[in-house]
Amino acid sequence: MTDSDLDWLYDGAPQTPAPRVPRAQAAVAKPSRPRVKARTKAKRVLIGIVVVLALWVSFLIYSPLHAWNSTPKVKDVPIGARPHQQPGTAILLVGTDSRDDLTPEQQQQLSVGPGDIGSRTDVMMLYYIPPHGNPALISLPRDSYLPIPGNGQNKLNAAYAFGGSSLLIATVEQATGLRMDGYLEIGFEGLVQLVDLVGGVQVCLDQPVNDPLSALNLPAGCQTLNGVTALGYVRQRHQDPLGDLGRVQRQREVLSKVVTKLARPSTVLNPVRYWKVCQSVTQIITRGQDTGVGDVITGALGALSMAKGNAYSLTVPISNPNAATPAGSSVLWDDAKATEMFGMLAKGDTSQLGQFG
Repeated sequence: MTDSDLDWLYDGAPQTPAPRVPRAQAAVAKPSRPRVKARTKAKRVLIGIVVVLALWVSFLIYSPLHAWNSTPKVKDVPIGARPHQQPGTAILLVGTDSRDDLTPEQQQQLSVGPGDIGSRTDVMMLYYIPPHGNPALISLPRDSYLPIPGNGQNKLNAAYAFGGSSLLIATVEQATGLRMDGYLEIGFEGLVQLVDLVGGVQVCLDQPVNDPLSALNLPAGCQTLNGVTALGYVRQRHQDPLGDLGRVQRQREVLSKVVTKLARPSTVLNPVRYWKVCQSVTQIITRGQDTGVGDVITGALGALSMAKGNAYSLTVPISNPNAATPAGSSVLWDDAKATEMFGMLAKGDTSQLGQFG
């Protein structure tokens, strides 16, 4: 029987197709085109956000670095032996009374007069930021009677006149036993610009003040001071019953209020204001050549605590605010308490500084 003879057996029989093996990819449903477009758009938005954030962070970093590199520098490395490095960061903040760069018109506007040739320091503050805990802002009265290396004993502000910032740092380091990590200096005009930059500072007076020497005439009550008036406010001492000790309190008050305004989120969130603040530093502040960016960043982080009120605002302990010395009326430190205070800072601990307030 041939194959053709068997064909009749299949004629009319139902033909069953061979089973197909399904492909794996056929089991996966293809996403619809609208969902693909939505995912692509979301990815593009995310990439855009990342790019904008990267540019913003770069701007936040570049602005202060550019300003820092443009800031004038002074020699601030003392000659001779220095204290060992303590934990944390210690920065000496100095306000000078130099008139050398002021025109006669500016001297009249600021009511500072021609003064002496050269410079002395009206303001000296030790700004200490510990590894942990609250920072401290400690005033060192300008009339403090201290040993000045190579110059016998004299008022602290004379150290700057004798040997500039390096001798002033050497004097402070010798008196406190602390090593200064940074040095920042500001003059009369710089303070005026700084206060005006933040829109003034508000002060509240229990009694009116009228001091012809600083051209300060303020009524009692709360009021906002502009730069020129704030300068008179921090310089005035002749009508203050506490004299220079009252003045250093006002100096810390104004500095703290300026820092509080600078630390507001609006400073960082407003790019124009942020750039202006950063670039103004080059016209306001002079830094020590040995002062690093890291020291200033640490100081800025400590300033955030100051802005929140979490900082100690103190004056070095005093035993006699009006002692007769060969240099004239001077301020004598309480050596025992001062040694105890600075000993705490030497250990990196500010937790017990409240007892000196």
